[in-house]
Amino acid sequence: MVIFLKNIFKRTLLTFVLFASVTLFGQNGLTITDNPVAAMLDSLSNQKLLEKALAKPIYPKQNKYKYAEDSVPRFEDFVYESRLAKLDANSPFDLVYNPHVKGFIELYAMRKRTLVSRMMGLSQLYYPMFEEVFDRHNIPLELKHLAVIESALNPNARSKCGATGLWQFMYPTGKMYGLTVNSYIDERSNVYKATEAAAEYLKSLYSMFGDWQMVLAAYNAGPGTISKAIRRSGGKKTYWEIRPFLPTETQAYVPAFIAANYVMNYPVEHNIYASMPRKTYFEVDTAIVKESMSFEQISAALDVPVEEVIYFNPQYRKNVIPEGGNALTLPKAKIGMFLSNELEIYAAIKSQKLEVQESAIAVKEIQKTHTVKNGEKISAIARKYGVTVADLKSWNYIGKKGLRSGKKLIVYVKQNVPVVTPVNSDSKSDAPKDAPSNLASKTDTSIHSDGKQKLADNSSSNAKYKYHKVEKGETLYRLSKKFGISVKELSKMNDLNQNAQLQRGQRVKVKQIL
Repeated sequence: MVIFLKNIFKRTLLTFVLFASVTLFGQNGLTITDNPVAAMLDSLSNQKLLEKALAKPIYPKQNKYKYAEDSVPRFEDFVYESRLAKLDANSPFDLVYNPHVKGFIELYAMRKRTLVSRMMGLSQLYYPMFEEVFDRHNIPLELKHLAVIESALNPNARSKCGATGLWQFMYPTGKMYGLTVNSYIDERSNVYKATEAAAEYLKSLYSMFGDWQMVLAAYNAGPGTISKAIRRSGGKKTYWEIRPFLPTETQAYVPAFIAANYVMNYPVEHNIYASMPRKTYFEVDTAIVKESMSFEQISAALDVPVEEVIYFNPQYRKNVIPEGGNALTLPKAKIGMFLSNELEIYAAIKSQKLEVQESAIAVKEIQKTHTVKNGEKISAIARKYGVTVADLKSWNYIGKKGLRSGKKLIVYVKQNVPVVTPVNSDSKSDAPKDAPSNLASKTDTSIHSDGKQKLADNSSSNAKYKYHKVEKGETLYRLSKKFGISVKELSKMNDLNQNAQLQRGQRVKVKQIL
């Protein structure tokens, strides 16, 4: 009897463990929440740019299935199986239904519904172009859904390993297929060029394996990994046969693709509706820009928000289109405006560049006071002002205990200021002709005890001074005694209140050099 009860207990425990592994690991050997597909979906929710690009979906009052707005429909397995069978009948892919696929259908249609709505909005901008390119290359149009599991249709997507863009090209693969990557341009994020490269890559993988399911696995893991799995499986040639010999992520990849096909074809059945995109594919156009221009200049010339220029042109890393015949994508009306006024726009930008060149650039160092906030780190303060931690420590006394809340730090910030040299042809000067006029000298800005900045008066702005770096405990009175100058003169020279408290590391003028 005891042995019988032990056997029942063991069977029950084994059943529980198997159920837990299926529930937690989604039949794929890794948790759905840890899967890169889920991670990429979640990254879509952090794209602030998309908040303006995609409006909330308009919920139809008379929806096809009369669902309540907050309804999350669930179906029996045979329903999913029959719907996938309809898709499979017209597809070169083996769109099977099994527990692995079900886990990803539930991810898309239940747990990540809002993000699927966003992807549906983005698909109105990208899918028509995908289909056009894939049709020209004679590859299955269903592969447009590959970008759903690769990047969640986010052209700015970047994985932990550095894969970038809608099709998640690594740097070497992108270069292999002609995508330029430099300081100004990353064509892995160029939606058209990257799609062309993806089509070429998919065709080359199909020539290796002759099976589209295997192509998907190779796109994820690399052809070398697939060849190794084929050898380890004893020469098997289909995805499901070699699946146990593939990396865990790749084991989940094809089920995720099948689920993406399902949810993008049956969203209404799950009460999911597309977010409204800023523009669809048929409402945008492209022009070639012949000269370098910034997104701010484009924004001013065409009366279009900078955010919109960024949204439609994700390939430019520094919000600048470099010269060399690069593309500008915007709504058709704005592209029409650009083409109609192209020469005038170039002339205006050239004029701006000349104005900048005609102005001298002076570097002035401004003294600021920073009050330390609770929990603030010195590295964060250094980043805020564009200085180094070593600089902050040299300008201020920071003890072993580090920063304390309320402590005031002296910070010297460098700033570029254009200085226009006045030219008066009627006036004569005793200075030599080759002597530069109006050379910019270092400008000092003092900080009053109330924290406000005030520029030194013009009478002393060009004077040269000897500076003293304040040591711990030094006051204006002590410095006046040390350098033989009254407190009144010392405070006036530095534009300080006579009762001002000095900080260790602060630079103070102590003597005028004549």
